[in-house]
Amino acid sequence: MADWDVIVVGGGGAGLAAAIEAARAGGRVLVLEKYEKIGGSTSWSVGSLTSSGTHHQEKLGIEDTAQAHFEDMDLLNKGKGDTDNLVLRRILCEQVPDTVRWLERLGVTFIGPHPEPPHRVPRMHNVVPSSASFPFHLARECTRLGVEIRCGSRVTDLVFEAGRVTGVKVEGETGDQIFSAERGVILAAGDYSADSALKSRYFRPEAVHAAPVNQQSTGDGIKIAERYGAQVTNGGLTNAPRLRFVPAAPNWLHRVPPYRWVGRAIQLSLKWLPERLMRPFIMQFLTTALAPEQTLFKCGAILVDSAGDRLDDGTNNPAHVLALTPQNLGYLVFSESCARQLEQWPNFISTAPGVAYAYLRDYRASRKDIYFEASRIEDLAVRIGIDPARLRQSIEGVELDHQSQSSQSFYALGPVRAYIVMTEGGVSVNERLQVLGEFGAVIQGLYAAGSTGQGGLMLEGHGHHIGWAFVSGRLAGRNAMASS
Repeated sequence: MADWDVIVVGGGGAGLAAAIEAARAGGRVLVLEKYEKIGGSTSWSVGSLTSSGTHHQEKLGIEDTAQAHFEDMDLLNKGKGDTDNLVLRRILCEQVPDTVRWLERLGVTFIGPHPEPPHRVPRMHNVVPSSASFPFHLARECTRLGVEIRCGSRVTDLVFEAGRVTGVKVEGETGDQIFSAERGVILAAGDYSADSALKSRYFRPEAVHAAPVNQQSTGDGIKIAERYGAQVTNGGLTNAPRLRFVPAAPNWLHRVPPYRWVGRAIQLSLKWLPERLMRPFIMQFLTTALAPEQTLFKCGAILVDSAGDRLDDGTNNPAHVLALTPQNLGYLVFSESCARQLEQWPNFISTAPGVAYAYLRDYRASRKDIYFEASRIEDLAVRIGIDPARLRQSIEGVELDHQSQSSQSFYALGPVRAYIVMTEGGVSVNERLQVLGEFGAVIQGLYAAGSTGQGGLMLEGHGHHIGWAFVSGRLAGRNAMASS
């Protein structure tokens, strides 16, 4: 008899969802996570999940359908240049409403929905108190169902018998250890944003050198599947390097346990208390994970590196230039007139799930560690640790303001780094999440979910990656248990 019915490789959102569904179907399930704790990239996310057909929409009188969601994803993906997997998109849009309800039954609490153009109606639901709520509640359900989770267990290869995947090899101190699976193995080990070799295969140097948000995203599941003929679809599709503020040091708010009652308390407080009271509280969680938008450059901000030199490639997105600097570290510098513009729609600094958008006042109140203001550019340079003469030289010839520079204040936000949030390429899968090998043939006993099993699905916009993680994980777990 095999050690387990289903083995899941990866303990992020997709892997835990797969484990829960396989266990609910009666399976003996093992989750192997290479890192010392579960959560994966799901724990690093802002926590938005985009869906139609939720009770949150219904309460606000919003009429929406999976078909409308499916159609609006065309607008998000327009001009990206790669072919979308419409079969998987259909699965996502049709299955994500039930997945939202499934998560809420587990104890996850959402607020919203919030608008995100070009979605025709508000669909962006946001977890509270933080994205840590996802692995917390999923892991509790795994424990209740008897799923065994082993952290610090790196899977190095698959085991085949009679042309079927029957287990995995796990790296150990005394050599590889083999675990067998009766029904199947599910690869849910994330993307490859932290793997230079895979990135070098598909991307330009600036994307290769950009920092990953999750240092553990080394594409292990993809590399394993490729050995047996699996093909990576849309491997070259990624968001270009994007600026992101360096994380803040954890404070007491980030240690708030993601219990259901905590989420409900925040949910009710946002409904009944004035926004001016709740907004700073929510922003303490969100501004850690947010990225500056292009509106900063449109209103006249410039990006300088850690030496004070301006980075400009003639576009409004100099992040890929920052990625090629030795330290990949910079500051956004702007004038008082730009600062005034950044206090109201449409000139927000970041999209902030839960409060819709973050403005300069939110960063002033919630991220004092990255907010700087001074009446002279030289004083600003000293505050951010840059040579005043070099910063002064960088702004010479740049029209930071239409007013006289002597009558205004100057501002800086940072440090920022150029990040690759995640790569989009995943191994090809069919509608049952079975991995496809050479000539599109199913690799029996092998499934993939989340970023590993993205299969050519394009997930532009907020909240689609997390939605796909949970939807695909659930389907992979159920389908693995249904196999003979």
